[in-house]
Amino acid sequence: MICFDYINGYIRQTIKKNGGILRELEAFARENQIPIIHPEVASLLRILGLTLKPYRILEIGTAIGYSSILLSSVLQPKGKIDTIDRYELMIERARNNIKKAGLTDVINIINGDAADILKHLDKQYDMIFLDAAKGQYLEFLPECLRVLKKGGLLISDNVLYKGMIANDDLVVKRKKTIVKKMRIYLDTICNTNELETSILPVGDGLAISYKK
Repeated sequence: MICFDYINGYIRQTIKKNGGILRELEAFARENQIPIIHPEVASLLRILGLTLKPYRILEIGTAIGYSSILLSSVLQPKGKIDTIDRYELMIERARNNIKKAGLTDVINIINGDAADILKHLDKQYDMIFLDAAKGQYLEFLPECLRVLKKGGLLISDNVLYKGMIANDDLVVKRKKTIVKKMRIYLDTICNTNELETSILPVGDGLAISYKK
């Protein structure tokens, strides 16, 4: 985490807790050390979605299906979510969780490498949630912008990566390439004329980009 522990602790004690399957998945993720979005990020995503009122959402990085299930609650009637992942175990878990949530007609899992799949998508999305391999964000960006509608949001998670992106003293040697690529990614989304971007120290860092 990149904020003081006491701040994160207070926020997490104060914001509304999830119930039902989301709470079950939070417990499963804790017990099995599976990374899912932080509670404060989940809360912000929901508010952004309620404000945007999306009909179609693209998620890159499915994991166990937690964030897709969360975002399904902000879809407009007959809205859909496409979510991409390449790991069979995670896809199987996500598929089971989505079925348990009664959302098989709402959430579509696409199995494969996002770098390849993105090139062949012919849909337009109101919101894109990017929560995959951090070193590939820059590679994904052109196709994300291609399929994102004007007035849509590109939301990128983990962009401050344990503070390493902002402070060279924190950089672990084996993570130097990821840090370098993420810095270029952030510089790109903050300085392209096509986007208006804000970077927030929420969770592990969240970038919110509006497509003009």
